[in-house]
Amino acid sequence: MNAIEMSIKMETDAINFYKEAADRTSHPVGKKMFLSIIEDEKRHVKMLDDLFRGLDLTLEEVGPMTNMKTVFEELRDEMMRRITATTDELEVLRIAMNMEKEGTEFYRKALKEARADKEKKLFEKLVLEEEQHFAIFENTYSFLSDTGNWFMWDEHSIVDGGTPWA
Repeated sequence: MNAIEMSIKMETDAINFYKEAADRTSHPVGKKMFLSIIEDEKRHVKMLDDLFRGLDLTLEEVGPMTNMKTVFEELRDEMMRRITATTDELEVLRIAMNMEKEGTEFYRKALKEARADKEKKLFEKLVLEEEQHFAIFENTYSFLSDTGNWFMWDEHSIVDGGTPWA
């Protein structure tokens, strides 16, 4: 199995895992996050499949971070409510982070071994997007496991309890 075929399998496995995670996640923000990542992974499969079949490769200028900003803006009020994550939800996020980390490492290796420019460009994009997926999951894990500190560090709230958007 070559790198492209292996990549398609990895992305398909990720889609299946994230579908199950979305189904099991009780919080609407978490559910939308997984659904957004699924769309990214489907796009990855299409690009890889096009490359595998020798078709012209179009690298869409869509990014996971832009999609997640939209999700969080749409559900800001929902997100601001005190959230208690279950142990299962946190475990799913740990597994997701591990999957994205392994995916990034795989794509870095594939990038080094790629010969054609099309392959190099695609693997560069996949490395970037998998890193962004990892960051999204890591930030979500931090938010769900320690909301108070997340607001302090990631949202740069003022020590006296004020927030930058208030």
